[in-house]
Amino acid sequence: MQLTFLGTACMMPTKERNAGALFLQFKSDGVLFDCGEGTQRQMKIAGIPLSKVTKICISHWHGDHVFGLPGLLLTISAMEMDKTIDIFGPRGSKKDFQALFGGIEFEAKFNIRITEVHEGKFFENDDFLLESMPMKHRIPCVGFSFVEKDRRRIKVDYVKKLGIPDGPLLGELQRGKNIEFKGKKVLADDATTVIKGKKIAFLTDTVPNENCFKLASNADVLIADSTYSSNLKDKAAEWGHLTALEAAQIASQSGVKKLVLTHFSARYKNTSEIEEDARVAFDNVVAAYDFMKIIV
Repeated sequence: MQLTFLGTACMMPTKERNAGALFLQFKSDGVLFDCGEGTQRQMKIAGIPLSKVTKICISHWHGDHVFGLPGLLLTISAMEMDKTIDIFGPRGSKKDFQALFGGIEFEAKFNIRITEVHEGKFFENDDFLLESMPMKHRIPCVGFSFVEKDRRRIKVDYVKKLGIPDGPLLGELQRGKNIEFKGKKVLADDATTVIKGKKIAFLTDTVPNENCFKLASNADVLIADSTYSSNLKDKAAEWGHLTALEAAQIASQSGVKKLVLTHFSARYKNTSEIEEDARVAFDNVVAAYDFMKIIV
């Protein structure tokens, strides 16, 4: 599982920071969280093929989070790929999508499926699930979590001792099912080790609220809006953002392992003040920068 930060700026991009976007690669799925202006170019610079995008999670429909969406989808359309791209966003997203594309000639050569999400699980397959919770911003906004499912790893020495060959029987054990081999019952719990799945939470453009803590609960990585340091707390509240200290307090109280700060105001020439503000409440913290990669 790899995270690539494609944009770490707030409303106004800088020479060093593009508008907000984050790409998560997990097996054959590529999940794009938000799509600020210039995201497709950032993906090309980062060496991420646009064909890797399978799902797009839009936190809200402010321009700095979605102005890259038309260009990205137009380019993917021109590639003439036979695929479906799922777009998930808060209530009203279908109308907002149409409004954004209203003046653009757009002939999709692939299927775009838009799903409005609010609270709870909205996608699940054999490997992972996606959840959302409503945030508190100036327009409808949701935070997201990506939860990898627990998986089983074969105890190689154990199955070799029993003589179980590679093939369907090992697959059954990995799925947690007991099997019978040479007249004897083999328990999945004996033949495998359970590997705990990883969790990544994504909070952007919100003031502190109960759902921040719910979504961040026990996350391996929390990626959080940190537009300002706490000496501008009133300004953050006015515009519907977290301070770095508030993001750190959420991480500290939610059992988070690692906090990654992002979505910085252009007023900060570097992130030292932001990081110092966060470390008052949480130590394992880093400020994101464009093209930073994290392997989870």
